[in-house]
Amino acid sequence: MVLTAQQLEAIMPDATQLESDEPEMESSQHYMQLMLLVSCLEWLWRDQDDYFIGANLTIFYSRQYLKTKDFRGPDFFLVKQTEKRPRKSWVVWEENGKYPNLIIELLSDSTARVDRNFKKNLYQDNFRTPEYFWFDPETMEFMGFRLDKNRYQEIQPNNQGWRWSEELELYLGVDGGQLRYFTANGQRVPTPQEAAIEEQLLVQEAQSQVQEAQSQVQEAQSQAQEAQSQVQQERERAERLAQRLRELGINPDE
Repeated sequence: MVLTAQQLEAIMPDATQLESDEPEMESSQHYMQLMLLVSCLEWLWRDQDDYFIGANLTIFYSRQYLKTKDFRGPDFFLVKQTEKRPRKSWVVWEENGKYPNLIIELLSDSTARVDRNFKKNLYQDNFRTPEYFWFDPETMEFMGFRLDKNRYQEIQPNNQGWRWSEELELYLGVDGGQLRYFTANGQRVPTPQEAAIEEQLLVQEAQSQVQEAQSQVQEAQSQAQEAQSQVQQERERAERLAQRLRELGINPDE
């Protein structure tokens, strides 16, 4: 029996339901770093709906490798120009053949050798992922690579040690023992909590400026009233003096 492509597709299992099969993060430090990368970028891109961020999520990139369980789940990956929606895993053949645009691995004693070698070659040769970074939350080791002529070339750091990501249009750099995002003009991308605190401080500053302005207006009004009162007092004094002169037979207007 010969099946058409449509018939074959109809009987194929729904690969979008494949569950992620990744181990837990190495430590709470690794977990917090991962959440930091996710939350900051989602806050910055909060008005966009054309990307997907995978956090410790399996990437199924070949039906053949399903049999051997030869699949990989980066700690952090970004896919651009795709629908932003929840997924149980990233299944390449169910996503129009899309691979990540950027991958970040968080090194640990048990994964560092694989991340620096096997995974680097996999992301370079199989995934063709444009940018690959790794960071060790314990030793602060930080490296970044960009695909150039099918080979990863190191992204040279700037004076602060930050490395520019063309995919993010942001710098990645170590700050306060954490890997953070920075804008082109050097501003650190905040977490939602940091942004909320900053906004609250700005509101408080604005309120303080309004109160100060109101105080200045009230002071000016008070000074104006005082000046007006002094003018009135001088006018009354002049009138009393003029009246006294008239009583003495002197014309004050002459």
